[in-house]
Amino acid sequence: MTTVRVIAPFVLTLGVFVMFHGASSAGGGFQGGVIAATTVVMLGFAFGIEPIAAHLRNEQLALLVLSGVGTFLLIGLGGYLVGGNFLQVSGYETLFHHGSKYSIELVEVGIGVVVSGVITGLFFLLGTGVDVDDDAGSEGDR
Repeated sequence: MTTVRVIAPFVLTLGVFVMFHGASSAGGGFQGGVIAATTVVMLGFAFGIEPIAAHLRNEQLALLVLSGVGTFLLIGLGGYLVGGNFLQVSGYETLFHHGSKYSIELVEVGIGVVVSGVITGLFFLLGTGVDVDDDAGSEGDR
């Protein structure tokens, strides 16, 4: 437990670093998202899955995933606004200096946020199980 407390912030920082530097070096959104989600998995194994899942509700994870998808779509559809196609980031150079570089990094961060949210959600789903509501699953409702 003490080891996880010490290394968890460093693992999360590494995940964010890999997300941001995926455009210019090894790494990327998927890899960084997996590393960031590993922080939650480590905390779940060290302190118990249910207490950690109680702190991160499904609504928060859904908001995390949707914000990543929104970032990806915002950059992708913004390519049309600058005179290009979907995800044609070269058009952002006309708006600001290093526009394509920063837009690619935002896409990587969006992908990383989606991946970390999905992996964390799957971990909680597998670790805590699915609550089946008796009223919703009854034969009379179908």
